[in-house]
Amino acid sequence: MSDTREKTPEDFSFLDPAVQDCPYEAYQVLRDQAPVYQDPQTGQFVITRFADLREVLLDTENFGNGGTRPDAKQGLSERQLRMLAVYEEKDGWLPEPTLAARNDPNHRQMRNMFDKAFRPGKIKQLDPFVESVANRLFDAFAGDGHCDWVQQFAVPLPLIVIGHQMGVREEDIWFIKRATDAWVRRFGQMLSEEEEREALEAEIDAQHYFKKVFDRLREEPDDTLLSDLVNSEIPEWGRTLTDGELQAEMMSDTFVGGSETSTNAIAEGVKILIEQPAVWEQLKSDPDKYLRTFVEEVLRLESPVQTLGRTALKDIEIQGVKIPAGASIATRYAAANRDERRFECPADVDLERKNPMAHLTFGAGIHYCLGAPLARRELYYSFKTLVDRVDELWFAPGSNDFQHHPHMFLRALKELHIEFKAK
Repeated sequence: MSDTREKTPEDFSFLDPAVQDCPYEAYQVLRDQAPVYQDPQTGQFVITRFADLREVLLDTENFGNGGTRPDAKQGLSERQLRMLAVYEEKDGWLPEPTLAARNDPNHRQMRNMFDKAFRPGKIKQLDPFVESVANRLFDAFAGDGHCDWVQQFAVPLPLIVIGHQMGVREEDIWFIKRATDAWVRRFGQMLSEEEEREALEAEIDAQHYFKKVFDRLREEPDDTLLSDLVNSEIPEWGRTLTDGELQAEMMSDTFVGGSETSTNAIAEGVKILIEQPAVWEQLKSDPDKYLRTFVEEVLRLESPVQTLGRTALKDIEIQGVKIPAGASIATRYAAANRDERRFECPADVDLERKNPMAHLTFGAGIHYCLGAPLARRELYYSFKTLVDRVDELWFAPGSNDFQHHPHMFLRALKELHIEFKAK
């Protein structure tokens, strides 16, 4: 463990791109000195220890989600109001609260419908498709001996897979990627107003695209997951999802949740393999034994979703800190996943780690990530492709700065140029 005694929580700002680029020292300081810390810039109560965070995620009596429509104008800033006006100006749909933003019983009623659409048997049927996409993408640069792993593999693989599930044509995935990038940039809260408006307009362009898909599936249902979501009635509501509700799911829970996070983990995993050649050799020595554990270690060490938010529903106290009802909670998954109180040698990749799935990368409780089984498959076949087809791999000399996109919530490498010797 590094000596962090000279640093204090006030030395770090999660709005600082440098801290976002490498937040792990900040997490260590907070876990040691202020495991429940009210950030003076955001006002959020930041939770960084594993046990505390798991308690927050499982306690639905004291902690919940926002679940309000974005057009609820009370308390919004002038800038936020101007952004809302763009929806009307561009004939967009104000998205409803997503599945992840809802509380029970509303959340449970909606989740039941999603659970049926994403049932394990249907996801397992995707295995041959995911593996074939991984090999096809690798084929495109196998003869070159080099690639930008992010742009040529980590981005398109999960985007193609979720597009396949949603009935989106593969030739349209880069149009969708433009919209998901825009959503992610806005979600990251690091944009100027002009940049935010441009991003919002890209989202609305995607809304118009998806509206045509919804209409087609209502007239001609098929066997895609999106067709299930469009046409399945929620019994307690007595209706199917509205266009606004579907639009929210397309951006947040489906295309961003189903592609962006997997992209980030696939990229970080290869960076780890090159930085730690002993891990690469161990993985190659017995992929059947070690590959699934490696997937879990990547998810734990480099949590693609660094943090999300909860709301205190009642006055409550954690670690001696009083949190008032209505306060915003920052659930720092990435900090909890490196908590030495829970994991032995938490900063290390350990392919012999007992119970490697015990991390909080996918959350816990009623909001446990719906797409976790698919994400694990995408990581598994991505790394399996490397093990099956590559003898050696290394960073392209002088081509990487290893910087991440500035973002409050996600951890995403901008690029990763690698070279390799194929089998």
